[in-house]
Amino acid sequence: MDQAGDNSPVRVGDSPIHGKGLFASRLIRAGELIGHYEGKQVSEDGMHVLWVEEEDNHWVGYEGSNDMRFMNHDDHPNAELDGRDCYALEDIPPGREITIDYGWNET
Repeated sequence: MDQAGDNSPVRVGDSPIHGKGLFASRLIRAGELIGHYEGKQVSEDGMHVLWVEEEDNHWVGYEGSNDMRFMNHDDHPNAELDGRDCYALEDIPPGREITIDYGWNET
């Protein structure tokens, strides 16, 4: 896949949540950096666009170009984004899908 080398902690596979998903290819420890969401800046929403709040409440969209774009939503995620960096919230065993909260319920 798009992640670098055989040491990648993730792989893409069929997801029971939706379409393709991102899965742990090895044990990922709580607090560990899983990956960085790569992509060019865009101004319109799309299927793999990540919106990141930057300084001064300015939102920037990034159209995913690496495997990180396959992270699916879960109300009880096992990972979280800090900007475009994704970190494990808990130990994630091999084969478990890596999920984040898309923030749909935030007001």
